[in-house]
Amino acid sequence: MNYPVWDVPYLGGGLVIALIAIPHVFVSHFAVGGGFFLPLMERMALRRGRRDWLVVLKSHSRFFLVVTGVFGAITGVGIWFAIGLASPPGTSVLIHYWVFGWAMEWCVFVVELATIAAYYYLWDRVSDATHVKLGWLYAASSWLTLVIINGILCFMLTPTQAWRNAIGTPAAAGLFWHAFFNPTYFPSLVIRTLICGSLAAVWAFVTVARLDSEEHGDLKREWAAWTRQWLLPAFILLPIVVCWYVAMVPGAHRLLLMRGFASASQGQFTQATRMVMACLLASMTTVVTAFLFTDRRNAPDFSIHGAFYIALLAFLAFGSSEAAREMLRKPYVIGEYMFSNGVRVKDVAGFNEHGYLTDSPFAADLAPGDRGEMMFRGQCMSCHTLDGYRSMRHLLAGRNRAGIDNLLQTLHDYKEDSPYRPYMPPLVGLPDEIAALGDYLATVNYEAPPAE
Repeated sequence: MNYPVWDVPYLGGGLVIALIAIPHVFVSHFAVGGGFFLPLMERMALRRGRRDWLVVLKSHSRFFLVVTGVFGAITGVGIWFAIGLASPPGTSVLIHYWVFGWAMEWCVFVVELATIAAYYYLWDRVSDATHVKLGWLYAASSWLTLVIINGILCFMLTPTQAWRNAIGTPAAAGLFWHAFFNPTYFPSLVIRTLICGSLAAVWAFVTVARLDSEEHGDLKREWAAWTRQWLLPAFILLPIVVCWYVAMVPGAHRLLLMRGFASASQGQFTQATRMVMACLLASMTTVVTAFLFTDRRNAPDFSIHGAFYIALLAFLAFGSSEAAREMLRKPYVIGEYMFSNGVRVKDVAGFNEHGYLTDSPFAADLAPGDRGEMMFRGQCMSCHTLDGYRSMRHLLAGRNRAGIDNLLQTLHDYKEDSPYRPYMPPLVGLPDEIAALGDYLATVNYEAPPAE
């Protein structure tokens, strides 16, 4: 058992991860799409003899270098720090099994940082042909980081049966590529690549908006017209590729999504369904707004406020899509192998037979009254807080001690028809440990009687 020492009041560890990871992934996808945007636009400017385009593109590449090279790198470290504290068992699997994958990604990332720095600092210092080649090298290395990380992210939702059977044995080492190219790998890669292209446009609109309309009115129209085209592939192809992706998702996880759509007429949505609907609405609004704000008539008046409005809509669309992807994994952190609270599927029976706290060095000297809190920290705190995000006080409101016991017993039995089974892991442990958890939750749910 890994003792979860990271108690983040009100937010919880999971939400902290999301607050760091979503901006990081948003910027990293912009970096991939922008990696292709830069050399393609530079090559077009050279072919048309438009040196004025290159002046703007150089400014854009500086913004690009700062945002991706600084913010992206810092938040990437922040993700590792957060997941290591919030989910030690899951992070351990990602490090130990995927160490070769991370090593590949870090090597490519070094090349990515070096080439974007060279691309920016060698403007007007090397030939045009050489500079464009540097841009293509950056684009290739940036996309390769996506290729590698996509395999690991998809693995967490759809690890193969062969890998689950072999993990913990020497045979697992030979299944690296088998687990890497898992069922959702290719549709996810296409989805992310399309998103990268659209985010390149979203951030390029910021550079468009900064151009002075009186001095660069025609240039502003031309840049906006070129940039808008980058939104169309994602807008047209994403619905098709998303259907491909959903078809590859395991049935139980897909049911979690479809159940929300089936009950939409009654206003009952699963969290994953809410996130998908938010993504659809924000995506459509992003595209429509971008075309309205930057058409030939409105482009000269396109302001930085409009650019940030488009970026905000895109962030909402992207963030909700990432949230939906994470929610599809429920109740697992690694599909069918490890539950979201770090309990491995194969260990459930052992915990129920020998106890959850039995082998924990942190529980050896605990007073009986503290064992319930230890159960809460080990099995509940990865998803819940006491008073904030997914608050236990809110979820238990109105339940007396018997009601809490019934809930815990339902989670412990983990029957096929349990309403909690699709998105919550089983509660494991001996009867006295579960009773101790009930005692602790009863104190959490306690409301003092009103003063007379």
